[in-house]
Amino acid sequence: MGFLDGLLGRRKPTRPNLDALFALPTAAISLQVSLDLMPTGQGAVAFRAAEGRAFADVEAEVTALLEAGGGPRVRLESDSYGYTWLVVSTDPPDLSAVVTDLHAVNVTLTENGFGPQLLCTLVPFRDPRGGLVALVYLYKRGTFYPFAPQGSDPQGSDPHGNQRRDSVRELHVRDLLRGEIPWEEDLSRWFPVWGAPGTT
Repeated sequence: MGFLDGLLGRRKPTRPNLDALFALPTAAISLQVSLDLMPTGQGAVAFRAAEGRAFADVEAEVTALLEAGGGPRVRLESDSYGYTWLVVSTDPPDLSAVVTDLHAVNVTLTENGFGPQLLCTLVPFRDPRGGLVALVYLYKRGTFYPFAPQGSDPQGSDPHGNQRRDSVRELHVRDLLRGEIPWEEDLSRWFPVWGAPGTT
């Protein structure tokens, strides 16, 4: 950042540290021990699909790479906000494998010039009672936040907007994992991801 940028209050955008994703298996141990939350064996990367052959080729390359050698199952889903989710799943659940593949998706899209299309990466955890907490990595911020949906309409299909979050649990997860993964300190950026793969 140059002198003028500092003087005028302009800040250099945070560069995403995709290697932060590899801290999730260690964080998962804390979630299991303290909150009885276990990885579901799923994870997903959200991006806004770009028009054109180049992006379609990269998307096909990523899918083929993940499916090669009998690796995790891969599927594409679209949401009502215009984002595409590339979902990977393992059976039995293997968080390390899921994280490795999610990292590969982010890196491949970034290296091919499609970083601006990336929104977030999500990894869900469940407890024995069915309660869910997802750790969401914001690509452009290089930080994580927790998302804990609850209530009768986790998919967000209720026309009256009857979606609820367990804010107390989200803050508990943040406090538990503070120091293990980089946290998003601005709570206004803890966006709800209603209906995201693995959260319903």
